[in-house]
Amino acid sequence: MAEGMHTRQADLTTDAIREGLGNVFWIGGGPASGKSTIARRLANRYGLHLYATDDVMGDHADRVTAEEAPCLDRFKAMDMDERWLTRSPEIMLDTFHWFHGEAFHLIVDDLLSLPTGTRVVAEGFRLLPHLVKPLLAEVDRAVWLLPTADFRDAALAQRGSTWQIPAKTSDPERARQNLSERDRLFTERLIVETDRLGVRAIRLVPGMCEDEVADQVARQFAL
Repeated sequence: MAEGMHTRQADLTTDAIREGLGNVFWIGGGPASGKSTIARRLANRYGLHLYATDDVMGDHADRVTAEEAPCLDRFKAMDMDERWLTRSPEIMLDTFHWFHGEAFHLIVDDLLSLPTGTRVVAEGFRLLPHLVKPLLAEVDRAVWLLPTADFRDAALAQRGSTWQIPAKTSDPERARQNLSERDRLFTERLIVETDRLGVRAIRLVPGMCEDEVADQVARQFAL
């Protein structure tokens, strides 16, 4: 943590942080795995407060220093072609700030700042297994949704977001391929990490519907 940067958890022990997050249900996973949809369904069904990490990325990016988030600092200085065309998917994966967990402490701060007793479902790809597991009072309070490539491609095509980022580059097709490969590699990394850490994961294959996945997650969370 950079000198002078104060966060809520800095005043708390690890046990106190874990206790303070005891009412949080965590849904992480790969891109286009339906995390947001499943979280919204559970929030509506069970009266949970929804915390979407995608929604606070801009705020968190503005609040961290270059020392706290060096990958983000370098990313900000790149143009769209540098971000998505001129580097390999492997380098894109290894240097992407959110995949490094940069600004994760701000997610924890946000959750700790909610009124005591608030039941929360937090979702997003920024919820990396090795960062979330130490915060869990019970391992069943977290799950990672891990899509196959076919599931991810079908989901992106259905929502029409396949070209949103690539269209801002000079070679949209190549950028789309790079992003698709980067996301595949990230999901493969999550598969290895969830297995190594012994946390819960659901492998998503074509044909699985949102109701089926939501019911599986709800059962695991004992909602």
